[in-house]
Amino acid sequence: MARQEVSDLKSGIAIIGAGIGGLATAIAFRRIGLPSTIYEQSSAFERVGAAINMTPNAVKILDGLGVGNAIREKSHTPNYRISRTWDTGKETSRIELGQSAVKRYGVAPLMLHRADLMAILESSVPVETVKFNKKLESIREADDNVQLLFEDKTIVKFRGVVGADGVHSVVRESLFGIDKAIYTGMSAYRTIIPAKKVCGYDVLNFVKWWGPVPESQVVTNAINKGKELFLFASMPEQEEIRESWSMKGDVKKIREYFSGYHKDIRSVLNSVTEIDRTALYEREPLNQWSRGRITLLGDACHAMVPFMAQGAAMGLEDAVILSRCAETYPKWSEALKHYEMTRIPRASKIQRGSHENEWLRKPGNPDWVYGFDAWSENIL
Repeated sequence: MARQEVSDLKSGIAIIGAGIGGLATAIAFRRIGLPSTIYEQSSAFERVGAAINMTPNAVKILDGLGVGNAIREKSHTPNYRISRTWDTGKETSRIELGQSAVKRYGVAPLMLHRADLMAILESSVPVETVKFNKKLESIREADDNVQLLFEDKTIVKFRGVVGADGVHSVVRESLFGIDKAIYTGMSAYRTIIPAKKVCGYDVLNFVKWWGPVPESQVVTNAINKGKELFLFASMPEQEEIRESWSMKGDVKKIREYFSGYHKDIRSVLNSVTEIDRTALYEREPLNQWSRGRITLLGDACHAMVPFMAQGAAMGLEDAVILSRCAETYPKWSEALKHYEMTRIPRASKIQRGSHENEWLRKPGNPDWVYGFDAWSENIL
């Protein structure tokens, strides 16, 4: 027999998934006095992933959530975002960041280890807010609540539910049926290298080496106050594997595939001793994220390839806009309607832009991405 748990039917919101988006949503809800509980299928927080690029639109959110200064202590800010051609090394675009970004957007981008970002977000959420070992099995909606059944046979009821459970979202499937994420035919490879191992390379700027085909590229940027260099590479791979942060990649295979690239980036690749592999999945943009008292957030509704460095940023923007809608419209279903109207056009545009993988390959204006302020954007 299923075990019942006590929950606040009148005001509480359940958040499924304790990733970046889920944690940010709980913090944003707490700012407006909206109680929430996060349900996470893992047994504990784990230090996974490599580095992450918090562009100015994301940094403004982190500042508003009260964690920006802690994140700056762990980060590096590049002065430029540079595009180079894979074989000749020819520079095709250069975007000023650093203090120029502060003048233009109010904040500069921050590059840091994903685990450091997660640790800071985790520390900003009360311990009792997160329930571990809670793998969602099914959802049932009633007139005044949503009932969640977990694999451990416990049942909880809440006024509303936010599905922040990633690209293979159970909540999404419960709303809109089985709709498998699309394997892109690409894998991403990530590693972190001590900066002292790549002397002579442009460590301190963000550099993207554009390959001969859209699926092929290498990106480098410093983290940890410039002491470490993060390397991201993508390449075509038809063998479909499940998305995972823990799969080890073949260093020899990477070196061979990128052997025709410019000597500067080859020197970095030659210093790599181990690398992680992640399959890249995406989805087509949705024209609906919510149904009844249930909505989606982050990769659950707009999974995208990381070629604009906006996946986590979009989840952060979702969290703030959803909290602002909940504050403005106390009726949860009304809040979800305005959340969708405000978020879907922008998130879908960035999904499509990430898929096309032409973002700032040539000189362009990044203001429409970097200049977005989720705290002041008009709620539709």
